[in-house]
Amino acid sequence: QVQLVESGGGLVQAGGSLRLSCAASGRTIRSYAMGWFRQAPGKEREFVVFISWSGASTYYADSVKGRFTVSRDNAKNTVYLQMNSLKPEDTAVYYCAAAPTKYIATMTYEYDYWGRGTQVTVSS
Repeated sequence: QVQLVESGGGLVQAGGSLRLSCAASGRTIRSYAMGWFRQAPGKEREFVVFISWSGASTYYADSVKGRFTVSRDNAKNTVYLQMNSLKPEDTAVYYCAAAPTKYIATMTYEYDYWGRGTQVTVSS
């Protein structure tokens, strides 16, 4: 079992930045690929970014490419999401998730473990 806890969300003005963290416990995330998803009110949960177990491979949704950066520190069992140039449409609850896969995973069903999410609100 892997327990995931997100933190770092909050209220920020458009153009601002936030850094989300996802701390894992229970098992090391070293053997898991990790992803970030988000869900806005009334919308389905959508893929944001994927990072492979080693961090060597990443994949971003077009909507965040060039603005968001994912990284991981396996020694600290933590994954990060640096979000810059935030827009009001980035407002959502952000979730991190772990997937036992060596391949790029963008679908929710590919992930076995989920955090409870952290709210990000971007004001215009």
